[in-house]
Amino acid sequence: MVVVNTTNHGGPNAYLVDALAAADPSARLRAALAAGTGRDPGLTEILVARCAVEPDFFVRDMLTWSLCRLPAEITVPRLVQELGSGTAQARSQALHTLSKIGDRLAWPAVSALLHDEHDEVARSAWRAAVALVPPDDEVALAADLATELGRGDRDMQLSLSRALVALGDAVLPVLDAAGASPDPRMRAHADATKQLCHDPDSAFTLSLEMAKRVAVTGPDT
Repeated sequence: MVVVNTTNHGGPNAYLVDALAAADPSARLRAALAAGTGRDPGLTEILVARCAVEPDFFVRDMLTWSLCRLPAEITVPRLVQELGSGTAQARSQALHTLSKIGDRLAWPAVSALLHDEHDEVARSAWRAAVALVPPDDEVALAADLATELGRGDRDMQLSLSRALVALGDAVLPVLDAAGASPDPRMRAHADATKQLCHDPDSAFTLSLEMAKRVAVTGPDT
């Protein structure tokens, strides 16, 4: 567990620094809300550092909201720096926040984490990449993301499929190519993703399981 030193050294936001590390998650949530409401760039470091260790989902979401309200020229470089952290949650939350800010200056650093060994970081990178991909780079991103087809469990695969579908028509030739892969998991995932492209309301689990059976046994079984 990483411990953030939030020891209060005085200043106008001293109470917020202490409250962001309080034992009560409700107190931390209120502190994160107050930080975003006040929009003081001086809190950037403590907010980013807290994202790396905050155990409560709702507090993390409020921390992201607060960071999004600060000047991007201050937060984006700090969040990009956080992408090099050895802590998976730090990388994942920084990716999530960068996707919400929407500054394409973060694109090179975000795209470098598409194949992160930690599943949650990779999922966050996929979502962020779709949000930040430069115009006309969608095909290249789709091809890069397609190399991850077949990775992980059902939820992991659904996350990748949704990222690919969000790229629009650029993804269809890539999925066609992946459908000819010698890897049955990749073929099955590509087929299920194509179904999702054509029918976003389709049952992904059913499509994936059917595609897996066809990929392994052949269409005539």
